[in-house]
Amino acid sequence: MFTGLVEDLGTVARLDRRSDALVLTVRPRQLPVGELVLGESVCHDGVCLTVTAVERDVYTVLAGAETLARTTLSGLRVGARVNLERALRAGDRLGGHMVAGHVDGVGELARRVDRGANLVLTFRPTGGPGLLRYVVEKGSIAIDGISLTVNRVDGDGFDVALIPHTVSATTLGERQVGQRVNLEVDVIAKYVEKLTAGYRHPSSPPPDWSAP
Repeated sequence: MFTGLVEDLGTVARLDRRSDALVLTVRPRQLPVGELVLGESVCHDGVCLTVTAVERDVYTVLAGAETLARTTLSGLRVGARVNLERALRAGDRLGGHMVAGHVDGVGELARRVDRGANLVLTFRPTGGPGLLRYVVEKGSIAIDGISLTVNRVDGDGFDVALIPHTVSATTLGERQVGQRVNLEVDVIAKYVEKLTAGYRHPSSPPPDWSAP
């Protein structure tokens, strides 16, 4: 479990592309590699991956076929930067929201608007509007592992606003129109839909959680 508060930025140092997996070697900027242990979970651009090897200043994780099919990790290249967060420990502050590191879908950056102290980004899920039913105004969403507040939900997309700290401390401010990001919606909405499914008429559509 994670909070969506990015701890560090890592650089992809090596890539080993296999037929059914991608082995990533990551060099963090500040995160102490010596504190990582084998089997530990680290969030990479919103994707929970297990540490499989630790060296002096780098560590290695493996992304399987399912992960590559459902996330943006297959598009990584050597030198790319990724958002990093270690798993939440008992007693830590939950400053963002509860993020599982299980990506629900991929979104595309549709618009960037610089409003001085805020950079407003509009995203559209690439698999259609299905994910939007879990996205609500002033609710939480994880974008590339970053916990953000939804400013607006409209049609087939939604807006978030980045403050200068988020722009400088994460990779999201670098994203350009047309680039893809990993999306994880608030897990509570999914559980509510699942638990209430038996109380709806079979012909009734699922609830539209995007309505304000």
